[in-house]
Amino acid sequence: MPPPGPKPITFSRLICIRRACQRAARGGRLAVHYLKPLRAGRSWRRCRFAVVIGCGSLFLQLVAWPRQVAGQTNLYDFRPAHNPDGIGKFYMGREIAQVMGHESAYWLERPQRVAEEQPDQMVGQLKLRRGEIVADIGAGTGYFSRRLARAVGPTGRVLAVDVQPEMLELLKNLGARLGLTNITPVLGSVTNPQLPVASVDLALLVDVYHEFDFPREMMQAICGAMKPGGRVVLVEYRGEDPAVPIKPLHKMTQAQVKKEMSLLPLDWVQTIELLPRQHIIVFKKCSTGRGGTAAPASLRQN
Repeated sequence: MPPPGPKPITFSRLICIRRACQRAARGGRLAVHYLKPLRAGRSWRRCRFAVVIGCGSLFLQLVAWPRQVAGQTNLYDFRPAHNPDGIGKFYMGREIAQVMGHESAYWLERPQRVAEEQPDQMVGQLKLRRGEIVADIGAGTGYFSRRLARAVGPTGRVLAVDVQPEMLELLKNLGARLGLTNITPVLGSVTNPQLPVASVDLALLVDVYHEFDFPREMMQAICGAMKPGGRVVLVEYRGEDPAVPIKPLHKMTQAQVKKEMSLLPLDWVQTIELLPRQHIIVFKKCSTGRGGTAAPASLRQN
């Protein structure tokens, strides 16, 4: 015979408790709504047991969430021993770098950047046309958004995407000072830039792809936002060159970029090596299949 104890709570009562807990959580009154009915005529032990059951239900849901994400991102590998500049998460053999926070926004606007990266020359290589829709992914303070806005003119538009609201606030303020009205800030997530489907002529990713927490998911969403034949351009510090004074995880080789893009509906078009420290690696959205086919010979440039 089991030892004496509190009368067990029935399954139907647990269902009622869970529903009450859910209603209270939605109203922001979990402690009041959930505990008060239990105080009337019930012991503290029963109350404590009910709280454990409710918390356990929530815990199981939280535990299930990473498994769901992992099921969608099974190309990722996690290693406890890793580079301190990375997050310990690996994709196709590459460790993902830590994101630069908005506290370091001044670095994006440093005067030396003009000589180090030649941003106007880079934008010129994109050969943008008036009226085009351009997505600046990982726009930060809008350093490139402002240049893109001038390139596409008043009939074009720049969708400046960032996951940090603080960066977007800086971007809006700097753009307003220059009288640029064709930049639209977009708050994205770590898996989705939140862009309309088939709406973008060119997506530009400058020194940002290597920081994506979910590169596969993010790039799939970017591809979905591209118009047929739209271009995706990655600008990354050259990982092949040890003389480039950037931390290794914040550089990428051309081979690694092509390898990771090969899983997407993107065809490599050309790699432009005119900048002092960075590649300009151009891809084009293909109409069928997963991509990865070679570019026409007339468009290739190593």
